[in-house]
Order: sequence, then structure tokens, then C-alpha cells
Amino acid sequence: MARLHLFDLDGTLLHGTAAPVLISRQLGLDTEIAALEREFAAGRIDSPEYAVRVHALWAELTDAQVTAAFEGAPWLSGIRETWAEIREGGDYCAVVSLSPSFFVERLTGWGAHAAHGSRFPAVPFTEPVEPTGILNAAAKVEIANRLCAEFGVSVDDCVAYGDSLSDLDLFAAVPVSVAVNADPRLVSLATHSYVGRDLREAYDLVRHDAV
Repeated sequence: MARLHLFDLDGTLLHGTAAPVLISRQLGLDTEIAALEREFAAGRIDSPEYAVRVHALWAELTDAQVTAAFEGAPWLSGIRETWAEIREGGDYCAVVSLSPSFFVERLTGWGAHAAHGSRFPAVPFTEPVEPTGILNAAAKVEIANRLCAEFGVSVDDCVAYGDSLSDLDLFAAVPVSVAVNADPRLVSLATHSYVGRDLREAYDLVRHDAV
């Protein structure tokens, strides 16, 4: 039976940072995004409110700045090589992230079968963000279920990779999980834990796991 590998983005594929932070840095908004991140982490705002406010911060954002943020990001090593090996073995790989879709979806060019993020309008913005399209932890599980149906696999054949509390629901829903440079509370729930900068090493932990 084929397996579906589900990867978080912020703090997982991106080492020690998040896509909104990298995007905001292109606009010189480091202080503003740091304050917004603290509010979100503290639970004072939810995902839709975060999205509305970050959309307002990025009023002048251009596609060239998104490209610069993506290309200059501190990615883990070996992402493309890992996904190529997953594909060659007949398995599937997908990215499911709370970060903006216009950033996340670029990872299909690196070999992901699918990449889902919070739905934002195209850059440069001419439309508001629609809060109902913004993902949360529960939505990651819903997307995983849809991807299972699309690829013809069971949730029991999934492996999840994540780092934070937004991955708790997904880790609880699948039989095998890898905590990557993760919050200790997630590590306690994970099948495996990895600390490092190379996705190939994290994948090695589950390469031969039966699910």
C-alpha cells in the first residue's frame, strides 16, 4: 500500500522561522510581524484574524518580494531529494500549512504532489482575504482526509511531519509522525523526533516503518 507523507511548512521545512516572517522582512516589517506572531502564539487572536491583519500589513507586497522570500528562506537540506525518493518508491508527498497559499503552492515545483495553504488572493492584492479560507489545526486533518481520497490511500497509511501545536490534531490522526525541531509537547506525541537541518535524515526515521 502506498503511503502519504504530510509535511508542515513553518518551523518544519523552514528552519526556525515562518513564511509570514520571511515575507514581512522583504517589506521591512520585522517589528510588526513579530508582534502579530506573539499575539497568535499567545492565543489572543485566531487564524482568520491573523490572516486579515497580515493581509493589511502586506498591502504593498509584490510577487518579486514573495519570490525573494521563498528563494532566500532557510530551508532544510534535502527536501527535493527526499520528495524524489518518496515519488520513486510509489508514495505521495504533500505540504499542508497555515501559511499563505501563494507561498506554499510554490513547493509543487520542488516535487510535492500537492501543497495546501490558507487561501489568500493573488499578489499584488486587489481583493480582501476571505476568513473562511484560512486554515487551522483541524483543517489540516480535513485536508489530509481529502488527499487520502484523491490518492487512494487510507489515513492509516499516512506519515506526518511537524513542529508545533498546530500539528497536534494531525499527529493524533495518523499512525506515524515525526516531530522536526519541535515543541516538547509535540515531541511527546510523536512516533519519532528529529533535531537537525536535513530532511533526508528525518525521512530515514520512517523509511522502513510499517503503517
